[in-house]
Amino acid sequence: MNVVIHVKYYIVTLGCKVNQYESEVMAELLDNAGYIKAESYTDSDICIVNSCTVTATADAKNRKVIHRIRRENPDCIIILCGCMPQAVSDDTRAFEGCDIVMGNTARRDIIPLLDEYLLTRQPIIRIDTHEKNESFEPMCISAFNERTRACIKIEDGCNRFCTYCIIPYARGRVRSKPLDVIRQEAAELAQNGFKEVVLVGINLSAYGQDEDLNVYDAVKAVCEFDGIERVRLGSIEPERMTEEILTALSKEEKFCPHFHLSLQAGCDSTLKRMHRHYDTAEYARIVADIRRLFDNPSITTDVMVGFVGETDEDFEASVSFCDRIGFAKTHVFPYSRRKGTAADRMDGHVPERVKHQRADIMIAHTLEQQRRFMQSQVGLTETVLFETRAKDGYTEGYTRNYTKVRVKDDRLISGEIVDVHITEAFDDYCVGECKKAPFGKGSCRPMSTEELHK
Repeated sequence: MNVVIHVKYYIVTLGCKVNQYESEVMAELLDNAGYIKAESYTDSDICIVNSCTVTATADAKNRKVIHRIRRENPDCIIILCGCMPQAVSDDTRAFEGCDIVMGNTARRDIIPLLDEYLLTRQPIIRIDTHEKNESFEPMCISAFNERTRACIKIEDGCNRFCTYCIIPYARGRVRSKPLDVIRQEAAELAQNGFKEVVLVGINLSAYGQDEDLNVYDAVKAVCEFDGIERVRLGSIEPERMTEEILTALSKEEKFCPHFHLSLQAGCDSTLKRMHRHYDTAEYARIVADIRRLFDNPSITTDVMVGFVGETDEDFEASVSFCDRIGFAKTHVFPYSRRKGTAADRMDGHVPERVKHQRADIMIAHTLEQQRRFMQSQVGLTETVLFETRAKDGYTEGYTRNYTKVRVKDDRLISGEIVDVHITEAFDDYCVGECKKAPFGKGSCRPMSTEELHK
C-alpha cells in the first residue's frame, strides 16, 4: 500500500439518501487510510463523483459535473462511482475524463483501487455484474459528518421493474442488511451522539422480503438503543405497507410519523402503464390507515406528469386524486425518457411543452395542499430537533412529522430536541416559540461563555 501524505479528497454526491450514506462510507474508509477531506473539489487531489442515473437528466448532470471538475482542477484524480457507471457499463464514452470508474459493487475497494492507480497511473474500470442471489454489500458507518441525524442503509436493489426505471439494472435485486449488523451500526451511532436515525434503501418497504422480515423489524432494532430518540423511514413504496406493519410502527414511541409514500401518478391507467404494483384505491387505503393510526402524521410524495400515453383525462384524474389525498409536500417532475427502459420503447410520448404545462398545474395544486398542511400545524406543541443557525438569528429544525420549524431564541439549541409551540405558518416552514421547560432533555439551555465566543 502506498504511503498517503497530505492527499486530499472531496466527494460530490448526486441523487438519493442511499447515495449520501454510501458517500459517508467511502469518506470513513478514506479518513481511516490517512486521506484528508478537502474544502471543495477545486482544492482536492482526488474528487469522487457519486452519481445518480434515475433519469436521462441525471446522467447529463453527472457528465456536466465531471467536465467542470476536470476543467477547474485538471490535475486531480477523478473517480466516478454509483448508479451511472453500473447502468451504462457498455458505453465507455460516458466515462470520459475519469481516471477510476467503479460500479455499485466496488465501493469498499476504493482504497486498493486508488493504490493501484497511484502506482500505475493507468485508467481503471471496475464494474461487476449484479448477481441474482448476491448478498448485501458489507458497509457500516459510525458518524454522519456535520449532521445532527444519521442514515443507516438497510436495503439495496429492486424487483419491481417499473417501465420508466433503470434502477433494478443499476442496483440489482432486493437484498437486506442483517438485523445484527443494523444493531451494531445503531449502537455506534448512539454512542457517537446521534439522536435521530433515518433508515434508507432503494426499495425500503421491501426490506426483509428475502429473509422473512419486514421494515418494522429494522425500525424496532434501532429503537432499542438509549440515546437514539427518533427513528424515521426514508422514501418508501406502497408495497408491503400493510395495516399490520403500520399498526406495529404506530406502537413504537421513537418512530416518527412522516411517510414519504411514492405515488408517481394518481390515475389507475397510468399506474398500470408504469407497471406500478398498486392502484389508487390501495394507495388511499394506506393513507387512511396512517391517518387513523398516527397522531399528526405527514404524508409526502413524488408525482410524475406527462408519462407515456397520459391523456388530458388521465392527468386531470391524477390532479384530482392528489387534491383528495392532501399531501404535506409533493415533488412534481415531468417524465424523462431513459434509454434502456420499457417506457422508452412505448408509443404515445407526450410533447415536452405539454409535460411542462402539466407540471406547472400540478405544482400549483400541491403547493396549495402544502400551505393547508402547514397552517394545520399552528397552535400545536411539537418536539423539534434543531440543526442549523441561520444568519438572521433563527435556528431551524424539524418536528417528528418532518415539518421545518424556525425559532428565534438566544439560547443554544442546535443539536437538541426541544418542545416548541408553533405560532405561525408560511409556504414551506413554520415559526414557533421554544417552551420554557427546565434545562435538560426536551428544553432549551443557556449558552456557556465558551459557546458564545465560538
